[in-house]
Amino acid sequence: MRIIATKDYTDMSRKAANIIAAQIITKPECVLGLATGSSPIGTYDNLVSMYENGDLDFSGITTVNLDEYKGLTRDNDQSYYYFMHEHLFDRVNIDPERTNVPNGMEEDAEKECKRYEEFIKSLGGVDLQLLGLGHNGHIGFNEPAPAFDKETHCVDLTESTIEANKRFFASADDVPRQAYTMGIGTIMRAKKILLVVSGEDKAEIVAKAFFGDVTPDVPASILQMHPDVTIVADAAALSKIPR
Repeated sequence: MRIIATKDYTDMSRKAANIIAAQIITKPECVLGLATGSSPIGTYDNLVSMYENGDLDFSGITTVNLDEYKGLTRDNDQSYYYFMHEHLFDRVNIDPERTNVPNGMEEDAEKECKRYEEFIKSLGGVDLQLLGLGHNGHIGFNEPAPAFDKETHCVDLTESTIEANKRFFASADDVPRQAYTMGIGTIMRAKKILLVVSGEDKAEIVAKAFFGDVTPDVPASILQMHPDVTIVADAAALSKIPR
């Protein structure tokens, strides 16, 4: 595990974007696993700037997103499909046919999870998976649980996750209670993993996830077992790690 310490969110975003850009330049037809939420927005903005400057070409890549709320239509401005188009897909020369997000409107959870998992495998896996980190240690929507979920599945969101996400909705009652998400096993099969995290409010979980025990009570702790993980974090997020 490699930790890159940065000054602040802006510095974190720039350095994370550089890692993703290097992956695209090295392998123009790579498969990128993408994340949503506030943490990667700056990273996407930097990637868009590289594209606009003529330094990056997205035309050959394929993307698979970590997760999607169950029950939100793609034109809902809180769906992750909408988020990705707003922050990245509609701003670069990516082929829309090569962008993939779980279908939140598929009512049959078993059918959709199996479809998405098999699709990822058909691509030969993910070359680089981008992750954020939840306050309770979740990655994707893999919440604290008795065991690590291996493959794409439908998850009941915890109250802490609903609370954290309610700022994006009119009220907590509007936050979906379920989501489709890549499983821990799916994430761990990625060849490389890049996790971005910033802010003092994430400092405690950073220390717990990456310097504590590997346990499904802290889903991100499993990343300690992956052979190629890079964490890009600002000084505030790293303020409680052992020195």
